[in-house]
Amino acid sequence: MAVYDLEEQEQLSKIKAWWEEYGNFVTGIAVAAAIASVSWQGYSWYQNKQAHEAGSLYFLVQQAVEQGDTARAREATGQIIERHGKSPYAAMAALKSAGLQFEAGDYQNSRAHLEWLKRQADNPVLVEIATLRLATVRLAEGDADGALAELSSVTPGALKARFEDLRGDILSLKGDKEQAIVAYRSALEAFAASPAEGADALREVTRIKLESLEN
Repeated sequence: MAVYDLEEQEQLSKIKAWWEEYGNFVTGIAVAAAIASVSWQGYSWYQNKQAHEAGSLYFLVQQAVEQGDTARAREATGQIIERHGKSPYAAMAALKSAGLQFEAGDYQNSRAHLEWLKRQADNPVLVEIATLRLATVRLAEGDADGALAELSSVTPGALKARFEDLRGDILSLKGDKEQAIVAYRSALEAFAASPAEGADALREVTRIKLESLEN
């Protein structure tokens, strides 16, 4: 029994010495891990709460759009942009509200939502969509030159055909037949290079517009 007591005492002495040397370090790691765990849980809870709030506001935008309530759509969209501007809900709300404002003839508020989206969007396709719609708003406002400038403000990628088709429409309205033909031809080339679902109908419309100018 004494042998075991001596061995235990020796082990205890080693543990005590090790603890005196590394105890503070181990304690610090344990405390840091505990804090990190609590912080992560708190962050996850906060993120979930934010996402839920943004989703609820977006639902209000959807309802307002379905009911044609421009004021409610504008107000809810403004709240999402202010509180959750980096969330996908903000981009979707801006597009939906802008469309409703445009249909109601409120070009100023439609443009405001689209300009915000164009500045803030990380996705290049969203930037292209916002730019196309901004050009359409400018054109509706009677500012053909502003619409052309809008289209020239970005280099289109996925939506190049739509850009060139709209450019052709604007140039045709301005009476610049030759440049409109160039734009429509460019649109048809882009449609052919990147066929997409639903593009056949759009390509056919562009072709008809081109032929009407060439004849």
